[in-house]
Amino acid sequence: GVCFPCPRQGCPMMGHYADRFPEKLKRVDQKYFLNTAADEPFATWRQKVFVKLSGVKKTRGDINLVYYDTQGNSKEYEVANGDLSQDDVYTEYLDVEINPKNTTKIEFLWNKAIFSLLWARLGAETVNIIHGADG
Repeated sequence: GVCFPCPRQGCPMMGHYADRFPEKLKRVDQKYFLNTAADEPFATWRQKVFVKLSGVKKTRGDINLVYYDTQGNSKEYEVANGDLSQDDVYTEYLDVEINPKNTTKIEFLWNKAIFSLLWARLGAETVNIIHGADG
C-alpha cells in the first residue's frame, strides 16, 4: 500500500494489464510488486475508497466497510480509526478479495471507541469507491 498513488511516470504493471504499458517493457532492473489475498484464489481488486461523514462534529472510533458477494461471502475492511470528524474525507486504498462484479452490498459500520451517556449519531454522507484499471 506504500507504492500508491503511483509516480507521474506510472506504476510498473504485471499480470492482466501489463500489455497496456509497452514503454515499461524497455526498462531494465525494475522491481515489480503484486498484491494478493492471504487465501486462495489470491486475487484482489484494488479500490480507492472515499468516505465523508455526517452527524457529530467529532468523536473517537473506527469506520469499516463490509463487502458482500453473490455467493454469500463477506469481508470487513478498516477505512479509518481514531479521532473522526464530519469535516474530513477519509481516503483508503483497499485490496478487496471480493470481485466488484460479484458485489451485492457494501455495508458502512461505525464502532464507537468511548462510552457516552449521550448517543452520538454518525453516518456516511457519501461513500465513493473507485476500482479497475480505468477507475
